[in-house]
Parts: sequence; C-alpha cells; structure tokens
Amino acid sequence: MTNPRQIAFTALRDVHKGAYADVALDRVLQKVNLPDHDRRLVTELIYGSVRRQRTLDTLIDQLAKKNSDQQPQDLRTILHLGFYQLRYQERIPASAAVNTTVQLAKENGFSGLTGFVNGLLRQYIRVAEKIKKDPLQLPENPVERLGILHSFPDWIIQVWLEQLGLAETEQLCEWMNQSPTIDLRINPLRTSIEEVEAALQSVNILVRRIPHLPQALRLIGNAGSIQKLPGFKEGWWTVQDSSAQLVGHLLDPKPGEVVIDACAAPGGKTTHIAELMADKGKIWACDRTHSRLRKLQENSQRLNLQSIQIYIGDSRHFNQFQNTADRVLVDAPCSGLGTMHRHADARWRQTPESVRELSLLQKQLLTHTSTFVKPGGVLVYATCTLHPAENEEVISAFLAESPDWQIESASGVELPDSVHSTPQGWFKVWPHRQDMDGFFMVRLRKANNSE
Repeated sequence: MTNPRQIAFTALRDVHKGAYADVALDRVLQKVNLPDHDRRLVTELIYGSVRRQRTLDTLIDQLAKKNSDQQPQDLRTILHLGFYQLRYQERIPASAAVNTTVQLAKENGFSGLTGFVNGLLRQYIRVAEKIKKDPLQLPENPVERLGILHSFPDWIIQVWLEQLGLAETEQLCEWMNQSPTIDLRINPLRTSIEEVEAALQSVNILVRRIPHLPQALRLIGNAGSIQKLPGFKEGWWTVQDSSAQLVGHLLDPKPGEVVIDACAAPGGKTTHIAELMADKGKIWACDRTHSRLRKLQENSQRLNLQSIQIYIGDSRHFNQFQNTADRVLVDAPCSGLGTMHRHADARWRQTPESVRELSLLQKQLLTHTSTFVKPGGVLVYATCTLHPAENEEVISAFLAESPDWQIESASGVELPDSVHSTPQGWFKVWPHRQDMDGFFMVRLRKANNSE
C-alpha cells in the first residue's frame, strides 16, 4: 500500500473506532516505506481531517440529502478527505482532490456511490465559483459560528469567549488549527546553544532563538525525523515547547537541593530541572504510569543525567515525602486545551464533565503534594490548559484552605517580555499572543513558621 490517501483513510478508520490520531498515524506509517513528501501528505490528511471534523460534517449536512451522521461511517471518512483537500489544501488541484476521492470510494466498498461522491464534491466547487464566496453557511450565533468555522465544540469556544472576547477567541482558534512548531531545549551540561545551531545549520536546518529562554531553539520548516538530527544521540538537546521550558525557570531549582516532580512522565520538565541544577542534588520523579516513565528513563540516560530517581505511584497517596523537598513541581494532568494544535483529536475527547473530574484531581494533588515542601520552600503548579476551572479556581481554592501558603512573584526569574504576570500573580501564556503552547503557571511559597 503506497497510496497516501488510502493510507490516511485506513488510519482515520481506526480513529473513528476510538484510536488516538497520533497512534493511528504511527501505526500506518510503520507498515509502509514512503518518501518524505508522501509521509507529510498522509500526516496532513489525517490530522487535518480530525481537526476540521465539525466543519467537514457541516459541509456534508448542507450539501447532501442525508446528514453526515446518517452516512455510512467509511463513506463519511472518504468525504472528509475529499472536502479537506478542496477546502484546506491549496497545493492540491481541485480535479485531483475530486478524482482521488472518487477512486477511494470505488476501492473501499462504495463503487455504487462514486456518482454521489463526485457530484457532492463538484457541487462544492460550483457553489464556490458561482457565488465567489465560502460555500459553508454559518449561523449568526457567535459561539456556533466560531465552532463550525474553526471546528471546535461550542463549550470550548464559550470558555475562551468569556476570557478573551470575540476577536481574540477567533485569533486563538486560527492559531490552534496551524501545524505545530518544534522547539528544542539545549542541554548545557553537554553542549552550547552555538554548537547546536552550527550543527543544525550544517545539515541545512534553519533555527531561531527565543528571547529570554537561554536553552530554546525553534526549528523553522520541516526537519524530517527528529532522531536523525545532529546531537540527538549525543544528548545535546531534547524536544520541549518554549512554554514548558518557562515552567522549569519559574521553579528555579538550585544545585544540591531536593526537588520532587509529582507528575513527572514523560519527563521533559524533570530533565530540565536536572539541567538547571547542574545535575547536582536529588530529584524524585513520581508518576503512576509505568509505561510513560520508561520515556523519562530513556531521555535521562540519553541526556546523561544522574540526579533523577524514579518513583512509581500516585503522588496523592505518598506520605514518605512530608517536609522533605526544597521545591515541588505539580505539572498537573489536565484537559490540554492549550496544546490542541499538537493533539488533533483532543478537542473531541474532552468534555465539561472530564474537566470537572480533572479539576477535582488537581485540587487533591495540590493539597497533598504541598505537604512535601519544607517550611520556606517553593511549589510551582502548572498546566497546559486554558480553562479557569483547572487553573485559577484550583489555586484560589487551595489558598483559601492553606493559610501557610501564598503566591510569590517571579522577580529574579527572566521570562519573555510578552509573558506577563497577572495582578493575582499567576502566569497565563496565550498561544495567539506569545506564539507558544497555552500554559498556566504559578509559584507558591510556604511560610517558614509552618509545622
């Protein structure tokens, strides 16, 4: 099987049966040997069709006699691929998008419906040419309009509208539908940023630095397989988004300290803490997911870090760490609303109910892990979501019940100019403003007189 569209169809079929988009993509790509441009097309078609699902379904609803949810699932998937190419892939000629989709229908059990597929896609082209505007009809209601146009559930649009207003919510939606960039974090214990820049430039990979993040380099354009880039095997760098790098700097660990990373897997922030401590001291990396901790183990070996000790289990139930840590990081499990451009299907997997459950878990984690901190010590709470129920409300509830704790400003920690502390003292990274993953982070200090 070497036809990129057939490969994409096979993966999307798995996604619609419940597989994660990235897992389904990896699975199909491992079975075939495709040139780079075809691998990129397969990736684009899978992630794009999943990301734009609501918009594509609305087009079927508006142009076909039967709604998208009444179509056979495989036919609906084929139509998604056709409409995605017509609407979002300017480099693919309309005729090629139509013909290849008709061929997909023929080869996947719908040879009797090729006329329908052909007619529906050509109707989209005809309407676009005739009225010289978007064939997609949008409702007046701003929540539904943005939800259909940018393909998000209404509840996510609502959460953003309440915080940002209409114009910025639209900017955020557009940002979240872009393909994600890749940032590297240089390991200063093995190399320098100049050395990594030179090594990447020697193989024609363009990079740029990110202000106030001394270890960050952003890859410009397509870099191919990450593992094949210079310096990977040598442990010169690891992949970590700029926002996630901010968290380590806010924690500001010092050599010789005891640090607990309460939700450590897959370990990006844990290894950053080790680098910031010059690999001197002790880091307890705790997580309940054994398989994800394996990734942390592999990364710390590759980066040649010795100070990390792995501890498997749920941090809410550990009692052996009471008053032992100089610093604790709670990088809490969350809905990931700040990183939906990286996880194509996240917007369809989360619900208001799942956010409520996560909020409860986050409060429990914060309350219990705060007991790990020595008097006078620091705790940083961070998430990669933009939902107040998982961020501001968790911190406000904790502070209301914990008189020994208060928010501490990050003076002395250099953060990018655009990342401002709010009046309350916490930090919120908005992707459309800062051009990095959405994040929430806050530094808390325990009073010195506490028992």
